[in-house]
Amino acid sequence: MPVPEFDEFVTTIAALRAPDGCPWDKEQTHQSIAKNMIEEAYEAVDAIEADDVTHMREELGDVLLQVVLQSQIAADEDEFTIADVCREVNEKIVRRHPHVFGDAVVAQDANEVLDIWDKVKLAEKTHEKAEGEADEQSKQGLLEGVPRNLPALMEAQKISRKAVSAGFEWETLDDVWLQVAEEIYELKEAYKAAPKSENGKIVESASHREKAAAELELGDVLFAIVNVARRMGLDAESALRATNRKFRHRWEYMEKEAHENGKSIEELSTDEQEALWAEAKQQEESLG
Repeated sequence: MPVPEFDEFVTTIAALRAPDGCPWDKEQTHQSIAKNMIEEAYEAVDAIEADDVTHMREELGDVLLQVVLQSQIAADEDEFTIADVCREVNEKIVRRHPHVFGDAVVAQDANEVLDIWDKVKLAEKTHEKAEGEADEQSKQGLLEGVPRNLPALMEAQKISRKAVSAGFEWETLDDVWLQVAEEIYELKEAYKAAPKSENGKIVESASHREKAAAELELGDVLFAIVNVARRMGLDAESALRATNRKFRHRWEYMEKEAHENGKSIEELSTDEQEALWAEAKQQEESLG
């Protein structure tokens, strides 16, 4: 259905960039406001995870502002327009949902949809190369489409999905668990070989090789766990964010209880802290 409010918003942004528009908006470039896209996206995610509908609407508007403003900058430079952006993303969505807009593909669940999406993307790249297109997109390797500045868990899961779309996959979930066990063993061995302080932390050696080796092995463990999440149909980034929120809530409860007893959390013994943690967990479970 037509959305006149969107057209009005696009006109507003164009007016800000016009010769008699806003001095700040007129001098912005793609690069000067690039970081705003990330900041606004994270603020939108915070509102979504907090189930704060009012702020969600506001933050989604801020994300849309970045899309429209970047598109207007591009239009001013004769690069592309917001219409090009909308048309291309619409074509891509239709193309990557053959189970909805076609009649030859069927998807029974969300995991099958993701598999279809990745296979269509891979087919697109193969077609571009077959056509002999000279643009940079057609020359990219399979993993080049994964942004390198994503949060590490999110990047790992996207890399894993891309590799699977090319057939690089374990046969069963049990096979992935075996990989996790192997990576944990290698991490323990790397830790044993590294020089450590009295409290057991790895210290820098003259060559720094041991600590770097342990860090790589830890990364392998995390990457293997990400593959477990993917095989289970779970999102590793969302799972860790949920655990972070849970920890924050419990810690806030502990601080509050300690403060009400005239102490700071740092003044409590380990046993007292663990008792408050258990209370926080019990209260959390009672609230469902």
